[in-house]
Amino acid sequence: MFDLAIYFVAGGVVTTAIVFLEESGFRLLSGLATLIPVFTLIAYFFIGESRGGSALSSHAELVLAGTLVAWVPYMLVVIILAPHLDTYKTIGIALGVFFVLAIGFLLLTQHFGWFQ
Repeated sequence: MFDLAIYFVAGGVVTTAIVFLEESGFRLLSGLATLIPVFTLIAYFFIGESRGGSALSSHAELVLAGTLVAWVPYMLVVIILAPHLDTYKTIGIALGVFFVLAIGFLLLTQHFGWFQ
């Protein structure tokens, strides 16, 4: 349970820092911090420590493929819709696309035993 609290705090601190940098006008730093795969980075430290290098490598393969399948379309939806819709609608639709594609991808990986 203590580990979960550490994961939660680490993710919250990083997210808060990114928003603070953006609001303070440090766009270069906030952009760089946003491009760093923060949650993946934090999770990989813990996955590597608890399950070892093979599990970490397999998980990285899963995330790379999942990024192409779900995250790239999510970002394309944001790029296309943001100039035409308000922020909440844009993000809502983009997240809907992301979750449909991500869940479909994960169900396929589970069914076929990919990235085990």
